[in-house]
Amino acid sequence: MIILLLEALLAMAVIMAGAWALQRATGNAGWIDVVWTFGTGLVGVGLALAASDRVPWRGYVIAAMVALWSVRLGLHIALRVAHGPEDARYTALRETWGAGFQGRLFWFLEVQAVAAALLGIAILTAADNPDPEFRAIDLIGIATLFIAIFGEALADEQLRRFKSDPTNRGKICNAGLWGWSRHPNYFFEWLGWVGYPLLAIHLDGSYLAGFLSLIGPLLMYAILVYGSGIPYVERQMAQSRGAAFKDYAARTSAFFPLPPRKSP
Repeated sequence: MIILLLEALLAMAVIMAGAWALQRATGNAGWIDVVWTFGTGLVGVGLALAASDRVPWRGYVIAAMVALWSVRLGLHIALRVAHGPEDARYTALRETWGAGFQGRLFWFLEVQAVAAALLGIAILTAADNPDPEFRAIDLIGIATLFIAIFGEALADEQLRRFKSDPTNRGKICNAGLWGWSRHPNYFFEWLGWVGYPLLAIHLDGSYLAGFLSLIGPLLMYAILVYGSGIPYVERQMAQSRGAAFKDYAARTSAFFPLPPRKSP
């Protein structure tokens, strides 16, 4: 398992170096997110298939779920990058880092490679689960992955439709899932990583390595809620939308979907 994870880390380091070269050639750092998503998916599929010799159905099912997640999200981001301006996060980094942007960005992307390899632990331990039986918790895990992929796709589509309507220019999307969570796409992205521990863990302690799969949801939650996800987006929204965003935030849960509150 350790050798597989080291190989995954090396592969992601090379992939993210390629992402750095691509953004430099195109002048649009938004392609980094596309490469990371496809790269993480490719490495995840490889890890799942490498573990499939123990219990083949587990490896194949998990490889298929990883591929579905990666292709759906990667294509969504690619279309957005191809038809829009550079992601504001990277534009802000260009301004903050100035002349040192390219050098600092390279190592920033290598940190993202490490994060992808750590997420790969969740995929590998789920696929390497030695139990050949199909447990009820396995069904719940697979259902969780499907719900997460569908929910994130729905949130992305609702936001796309909202932004495509000229009458909504300058407004805050509160349609559908966005009325229950300020970041439903992030919530469902996190939920997908919850599915792997459900497929990996045995509470009786018969497969202790399965508990390593908790790295997936814990790391993704930290990234989205405390790292480059919610904090950055909400700072931008507060600056550009002012009182409207303050009212939206008072009514709407930040992460977990909950019924909207009445405005104070």
